[in-house]
Amino acid sequence: MRKGGKILAAIIRSLEKEAVTGVTASYLDEKAAELCKQHEVIPAFLNYQPAGAPRPYPACLCLSVNEEIVHGLPGGRILKDGDMVSIDMGIIYKKMVLDSATTVIVGGMEKADLIAKVMLSACKTALDAGMSVCKPGIKTGDIGFAIEQKMKEVSNGYIFEFAEHLGGHGVGKHVHEDPFVPNYGRKGQGALLKAGMVIAIEPILNEGKGAIMVSGDGFTYKTVDGKRSCHFEHTVAITEDGFEVLTK
Repeated sequence: MRKGGKILAAIIRSLEKEAVTGVTASYLDEKAAELCKQHEVIPAFLNYQPAGAPRPYPACLCLSVNEEIVHGLPGGRILKDGDMVSIDMGIIYKKMVLDSATTVIVGGMEKADLIAKVMLSACKTALDAGMSVCKPGIKTGDIGFAIEQKMKEVSNGYIFEFAEHLGGHGVGKHVHEDPFVPNYGRKGQGALLKAGMVIAIEPILNEGKGAIMVSGDGFTYKTVDGKRSCHFEHTVAITEDGFEVLTK
């Protein structure tokens, strides 16, 4: 999983560079497929059918733009300067699944408004806070509490909310495994972490309210109020004395 995590990090870095003004979401999905072939890995999301989905997922990449939260189905949407784009991808390397996500501003951060800059920084900082508490003996609620508190601390007076009901998860032999890893909550609640477990921690932060809905394609989650959402994610191993980020 260590080796697979480095490969996934390299793929996502390449896709970040491709997310420029004028390209389509489907173009980025095609690039993701090419990169998987180049690195000799399998795209984990392609043909994966999560619970409640109407059919297997038909793409390598989850690409969510602006009001789209997660699981955005790549299509003909054309990216433009200032768009907030979540790039979420999983791969299978030697039968083990890695999962990671980042959010970029098309055209670079100079094209982002102040709210977007604060929001992305808060979400990324919250991910770091959630990972920092990981060690054997804590519970998943401790991670959620750390994520939520750090987000509020660094939001510069803006009121953001984490997407309701969405969060991280166990990962390894399958794309989604137990336990669920919340982005808010109370200390001492949830599943107990033990050395050897691997989890995906993924703060998903909405510019407005946390309410979500599923679009007509059956996959893409969107904000109910039409405001933007961002998403950062790492696959993290719980070690004997702490944690290791596998997808850096």
